[in-house]
Amino acid sequence: MRRMSAFSRDDLLQRDREDPLAFTRDWFQIPDGVVYLDGNSLGALSQHVRARLEEVITAQWGQSLVRAWNAHDWIDLPARVGAKIAPLIGARANEVTVGDSTSVNLFKLASGALALRPGRSVILTEAGNFPTDLYVLQGVAEASGGRVRVQALPRHDLIGALNDEAALLVLTHAHYKSAALWPMAEATQAAHAVGALTLWDLSHSAGAVTVDLNAAQADLAVGCGYKYLNGGPGAPSYVFVAARHQERLGQPIWGWMGHAAPFDFTDAYAPAPDVRRQLAGTPPILSLSALDAALDLFADLDMSAVAAKGQDLVDLFISLVEARCAGLDLHLMTPRDRALRGSHVSFAHPQGHAVMQALIANGVIGDFRAPDIVRFGLTPLYLRHVDVWDAVETLRHVLTGRLFEAPRFQARQAVT
Repeated sequence: MRRMSAFSRDDLLQRDREDPLAFTRDWFQIPDGVVYLDGNSLGALSQHVRARLEEVITAQWGQSLVRAWNAHDWIDLPARVGAKIAPLIGARANEVTVGDSTSVNLFKLASGALALRPGRSVILTEAGNFPTDLYVLQGVAEASGGRVRVQALPRHDLIGALNDEAALLVLTHAHYKSAALWPMAEATQAAHAVGALTLWDLSHSAGAVTVDLNAAQADLAVGCGYKYLNGGPGAPSYVFVAARHQERLGQPIWGWMGHAAPFDFTDAYAPAPDVRRQLAGTPPILSLSALDAALDLFADLDMSAVAAKGQDLVDLFISLVEARCAGLDLHLMTPRDRALRGSHVSFAHPQGHAVMQALIANGVIGDFRAPDIVRFGLTPLYLRHVDVWDAVETLRHVLTGRLFEAPRFQARQAVT
């Protein structure tokens, strides 16, 4: 096989012409002169979403007013959107619903899981997990009298730390910094062997890599709608509860949408018997509609082909960086084995924040993760192979010209 570092830009243009997924780029609005490598933080706007929001705002809300809850079946939108997410994460339609944020849903599921394991107090997770996950788990432990055990790497030590004190194992499937993938089936099996449940955060994997919760016998999962699912800034989160747990898994926010009969308006709470009990307040119709439209793009796509293209792009990015930016203080933090990583790639650099700000100023949008990580999302639906070439050439220009040393790139932005 020809080494990727020997490829020319023209070679990659030809690869794009032959790409069976090339047509999906036309679904998205990508500004001219921009290489967008931050879809793992905020997915790009699709034309489907723009059209749907216009229709919901002007025709549904604008004309039907409150009648739209029945006329356009707004009330069942959380279930309908959940049913579209289900095949992307290896779940059944009746195991997924949508609403609230990832943090809120993580709190609900972790709290419910602890209640299912009386006499056990430990929530086990990984050091360096996404901060909101760690904070939420600390809050759950504080409220329940439990405790969070944060296990440092190597990862096999975390699995070995499972014992009969553990009520719940909480892991992020694709690590937000390194993109390293947890072996979901192996970790779930180890948790079940000691009587613990598993809760997976799929925020950096669903829509970009293959996920199969039911094949892994996972218990619970959450994920956000605004990264690879392209649902828009702050898009609602989804919840997965395996069918076998739904009648027993409670949650601490007893909102009316989780009630078995919300429009009976009874004083006493009676939880819905299925995944609907994980809902709380009124569905956010505009943001749910945007996510609903974004998910339509996946309906006829082969996710294995989408995931394979994503890994091809990551391979290409790593190879080109190591060939074109050798000796420029970049150190790969992402696994080389495509079976062990998600669809983003990270390099450490001593001036990572300034490097990323210089890249953004030169039309390549990625992001920075403290203390020194420059992170690039290789989103298969709208990223071309030639975009990877152009991004790496811009990175080389920024590093060799030391453009990142300019004073305007030194101050931290509010969002990095």
